[in-house]
Amino acid sequence: MLALSSLGACVPRGAEVPRPIPRPVPMLETEIVNLPETPPAWEAKPAAANARAIEGTLYRVQSGDTLRGVGNRTGAGSEAIARANGLVAPYTLRIGQILRIPAGRYHLVGPGETGIAIARAYRVSWQRMVSLNGLGEPFTLRVGQRLLLPSEEAGTMTVEERAAAFKLDIASILSGGEPALAAGKVPARPAATAARVLPASAAVAPPARFNGRFAWPASGKLLAGYGPMAKGQINQGINIALPLGTDIRATADGVVAYVGDGVNDYGGLILIRHGDGWASAYGHASALLVSRGQQVKRGQVIGKSGRSGFADQPQLHFELRQNSRAVDPLKHLPPS
Repeated sequence: MLALSSLGACVPRGAEVPRPIPRPVPMLETEIVNLPETPPAWEAKPAAANARAIEGTLYRVQSGDTLRGVGNRTGAGSEAIARANGLVAPYTLRIGQILRIPAGRYHLVGPGETGIAIARAYRVSWQRMVSLNGLGEPFTLRVGQRLLLPSEEAGTMTVEERAAAFKLDIASILSGGEPALAAGKVPARPAATAARVLPASAAVAPPARFNGRFAWPASGKLLAGYGPMAKGQINQGINIALPLGTDIRATADGVVAYVGDGVNDYGGLILIRHGDGWASAYGHASALLVSRGQQVKRGQVIGKSGRSGFADQPQLHFELRQNSRAVDPLKHLPPS
């Protein structure tokens, strides 16, 4: 089915009829306009597979040692050392304390590398690495940080497992889509409009706090709710039936984390961070009207509804996530 758009204007009675203007080729419902030209950070900066294997050892804390310093001395990641020894922030060490250094292969994070790019370099799941290294909000990687790799690397994986490990999803973009920060550097300030597009090498600063109010991104019939679906599938959000080209509005104030069509299921996709670990997702869009790093307000039009991705009719797929994990949007939206 084609979505036809008319560009003609009304002509007053008796006025000279202008020469006909060639009509544009109708846009398919599955096409997406205003796709960003800047590639996402994980494609602009591939990660170098530099992992080094170390054996498990014991380390006696010396005067002046920090957890990061112990990691540099031993070749292990500071997060892995903390988890292996039950240490919690602010990770205070005592002289003479014995630390268990966990064995494994550790990747040394380079400038501009993202979690997704690192996972792709080793053909492993980024979400598996998040869990293995105990990473959490805001999921900011540091240049010089060491990340423990899963033991099931590409050499022992089947073709199907490798393919699954490379699958890009919303959780991975939210937790592993930003480039690593060098020492002394801070994330870029959000842009006021879509006209200012932050480069892929710039990490985006998420809002510090969430104002606690979500609004409906659009009004329409609920096609599917959150949770189990047919054939064992799980819907991680809700789906709202909308006429093609309906305004999609930001559910709350925030900063755009991603704009593109890299997740096949959802076609045109927009991700917004709202602070305190909250984020929202808007899928199946036909037009993307914001850019990565842009600051948006609650109710601001950010895109147009469509049938891109795996949608069988024009609609909006909408998700709310906290700490990158999907939650039921109906429990956080006002009564409809």
